[in-house]
Amino acid sequence: MSEVDENPLTSLQDDVLAELGDDRIWDIAGLLGTDEAGARQMVGTTVTALSGEADTVATPHEAPLTGVATLGGFATGGLMAGVLAEEAESVAHAVARRTGLAPEAVSRVVQMVIPVELAVLTKRAARR
Repeated sequence: MSEVDENPLTSLQDDVLAELGDDRIWDIAGLLGTDEAGARQMVGTTVTALSGEADTVATPHEAPLTGVATLGGFATGGLMAGVLAEEAESVAHAVARRTGLAPEAVSRVVQMVIPVELAVLTKRAARR
């Protein structure tokens, strides 16, 4: 069994971080007033919240990206992005509570991570 199969959430976090790239990680660090490690941790927490790991980050609603990879299609991604925009605030507040960071800064990071996570999930669905 491969490492990806053993811990898909860690792999998803790694894939989102890779998709963001170093420049955007540093942009996130600047928004949060932290270093690269802090920015990476924030992205990981956001991916966790968006992906349905409710035990780790309690969100007020069902995690908005749960099962999105099975929807497929470019048009669905655009529709999903609209739905996620509505959920981003609740996810941002949950992540802010978990991390102790200002909700405004966390909200901006969540807005940056959502399309990247959708892109990663879409790529994964296309490989199936």
